[in-house]
Amino acid sequence: MKILDIKHLSVYFKNSGQSDFCAVNDVSLSLEQGKILGIVGESGSGKSVTALSILGLLPYPKAYHSENSSVIFDNKELIGLPDKDFQQIRGNKISFVFQEPMSSLNPLHKIGAQIAESLQLHQNLNKQEIKTKTLELLNLVKIPEPEQKLKAYPFELSGGQRQRVMIAMAIANNPQILIADEPTTALDVTIQEQIIDLLLELKHKLNMSIIFISHNLRLVHKISDYIAVMYHGNLVEYGTAKQVFEAPEHDYTKKLISSDLLLNLQQKNDNKTIMSVQNIEVAFPRKKNIWGRVIADFKAVNDVSFELKQSETLGIVGESGSGKTSLALAVINLLKHKGNVVLVDGKNSYNLQKFSKDLQIVFQDPYNSLNPRMTVQEIIGEGLSVHFPKLAKTEKINKIKEILNEVNLTEDILNKYPHEFSGGQRQRIALARALVLKPKIIILDEPTSALDVTVQAQIVELLKTLQSKYKISYMFISHDMNAIRAMSHRVMVMQNGKVVEQGTAEQIFKHPQQPYTKQLIKASLL
Repeated sequence: MKILDIKHLSVYFKNSGQSDFCAVNDVSLSLEQGKILGIVGESGSGKSVTALSILGLLPYPKAYHSENSSVIFDNKELIGLPDKDFQQIRGNKISFVFQEPMSSLNPLHKIGAQIAESLQLHQNLNKQEIKTKTLELLNLVKIPEPEQKLKAYPFELSGGQRQRVMIAMAIANNPQILIADEPTTALDVTIQEQIIDLLLELKHKLNMSIIFISHNLRLVHKISDYIAVMYHGNLVEYGTAKQVFEAPEHDYTKKLISSDLLLNLQQKNDNKTIMSVQNIEVAFPRKKNIWGRVIADFKAVNDVSFELKQSETLGIVGESGSGKTSLALAVINLLKHKGNVVLVDGKNSYNLQKFSKDLQIVFQDPYNSLNPRMTVQEIIGEGLSVHFPKLAKTEKINKIKEILNEVNLTEDILNKYPHEFSGGQRQRIALARALVLKPKIIILDEPTSALDVTVQAQIVELLKTLQSKYKISYMFISHDMNAIRAMSHRVMVMQNGKVVEQGTAEQIFKHPQQPYTKQLIKASLL
């Protein structure tokens, strides 16, 4: 039985001085009772705008629908429904779970109060009944120590716990439909798996229908009964999960599936060692005495040693808090540490001026690591100015143009600023900034995690091409086992600051020894 019927949905945004922008174009979908509809597509494909249209959450009147747009729920037309009537539906019959819980939860209110607010709005319960129901909800979404968590603020919870709180708020009034918009994107793979399993369990317990929105094809395939593929505002493929994956018809769907990072394992690299990392420890003070002396600390990195070979990619994998990024910052001497980092020619990380030209880092979020007030030319040229101060201006510009060409960008972007580019383009600019100095080693800290699946594949292929051409070595840091598998010759698995397992990519992925490694691989749907 259809519980939601979307017909000829189109969404436009007014664009002053230019023609209006069409974000969703003539989309027709339906949702069956007790089923899960997965909507997949890249950023800007219209997934979230479609979902927000259902609950009338678009910025009207800047946004508007075509005259024949229709969304029918419970025999009621939702397009154009007055806001007072929508209040009986939002958070009650249809609930929404957003991508980033820290943006959705009020940082000044305790968790218990925020869940209670939803109950007070739609149910006639007294104070004790609300507390009892709130505890039931926290237990239902498997929050540990629910009595304590009622009194906690959002910042005191982990990312996975915050997402569980959002789900508890969404199901508080037993909705008929739950819309989950990228609910697992910012989470580690093992936490992603737990959230997916939780949604499936709640669907069965509450006989709930779910619209699951994601750019992660693997998750959508795992959870969905039906899949809708969107591209540039259009619905390009629609069918059962089996049909879409086993017999895709549209070229874009085929491209999405083929862009999957589950590529052939990299072969063992027997080149000479180019860097030796010995007994690295990074500690942060946890407690000080009255004189300010540290009497207890937290070891973010605990006695880690490894070697990196020329033209090799060492994949470093682990969940948030495992010590991956702290290790990278210690290697490049941006964090105080014990231990030693030595390049094969004897340069030591403590001599940062000489060392940094040979060892560069590309951070996870290029938007935050690129200076918004500097042009592309200034960003890429900054390193040349530091290390080659006598370089002529024309030669400097030529080197910048050459490196832009290497990362598949054109020289007409030289005078543009970071905000004018897509995520994938910004990551290429960050990579060009590192490459222009011709380093021997590049540390890549989650370089693909914020990107769409097709862009991820492009960046991975670019990195491999550059490695082959310039004999660069990579420290490739990620919590995504698929990206690690696609890139790495050797893999080092970290948990709680320690190395729990390391070996060739083939050893780790085909014959993992440690339970934690096996758990990571299983959670990645490999």
